[in-house]
Amino acid sequence: MISTRAWRAALACIVLAGSASISTAQTWPTRPITAISPFTAGNANDMVARVVLDEVSKNLGQPFVLENRSGAGGAIGANAVAKAGPDGYTALLHSSSLSSLPVMHRKLPYDALRDFTGVAMFGVQPTVLVTAPSKGFKTAQDLVAAAKAKPGALFFASAGIGSASHMAAERFRNTAGFQAQHVPFRGPTEAFAEIVSGRLDFYFLPLAPALNLVKSGKVMALMIGSKRRSPSLPDVPTAAELGWPGATYEFWGGLSLPAKTPRAVVEKLNSEIGTVLKIPVVQERVAKFSVELTPMTAGQFDKYFRDDIAQTAALAKATGLKPVD
Repeated sequence: MISTRAWRAALACIVLAGSASISTAQTWPTRPITAISPFTAGNANDMVARVVLDEVSKNLGQPFVLENRSGAGGAIGANAVAKAGPDGYTALLHSSSLSSLPVMHRKLPYDALRDFTGVAMFGVQPTVLVTAPSKGFKTAQDLVAAAKAKPGALFFASAGIGSASHMAAERFRNTAGFQAQHVPFRGPTEAFAEIVSGRLDFYFLPLAPALNLVKSGKVMALMIGSKRRSPSLPDVPTAAELGWPGATYEFWGGLSLPAKTPRAVVEKLNSEIGTVLKIPVVQERVAKFSVELTPMTAGQFDKYFRDDIAQTAALAKATGLKPVD
């Protein structure tokens, strides 16, 4: 049996640990916080994160410094956060793109389910199917018809193997029943440039970074990947309206920290982000990106990410996608 003295010692350790966590949260942050974006600058998650985190910085009294570390479909940036000290000063701009990595790669330098703790969801935004006007596709049906007429003749871009743009295209391809060849890039900026130039045939990306080029006519929007039409592009039909409800794919974004970060720090940051998401000016600014703010507790966001990985695994199985080394 455990002695009374041992019980008291164990209890004292628990109390001290809890007190240390609370003390850390009370003093944190005392210096700038680095938020690592695992893709090249200008991606959709960056845009929303800047709006939210700029306001959070005002409340915390310390700035968030956004740092882009792209490559390997987001794995390089994610690994940098996974290996960072769990002190609350290195965060990950988490997104749906990262749900695919453990499904599409046999080996990752980190464990997606064990190395992060979810902090907060920012929101979700629709994906949009775009193509260059020079391709001659007036509608999504035109694109599908051309792909079916010459199986494998069309090429689609993505921000990397397993990225959200890759998964959205695979879901569309599988649902509409056609073959096309995948061309992955280092990040969304490079992928989008190939579409604008007309060198590749189609691409899925979050609406925010596509909007200006769609409105200027440099690319054509053929389909919205959300359940409802976007107020920003009211004339563009949804996948369900075109008869492909299974092609619906929305892009989400949020913030995570290394797994062993003190819980009190996680909860404090979640609370601060939740407060900012209620500010009218923040809601107005993100609405311009067609983002639907989605407040969650840290636990809810953590579960959301895990569920997204499971759904991505099901998609990979249905489409026959095989993981790469």
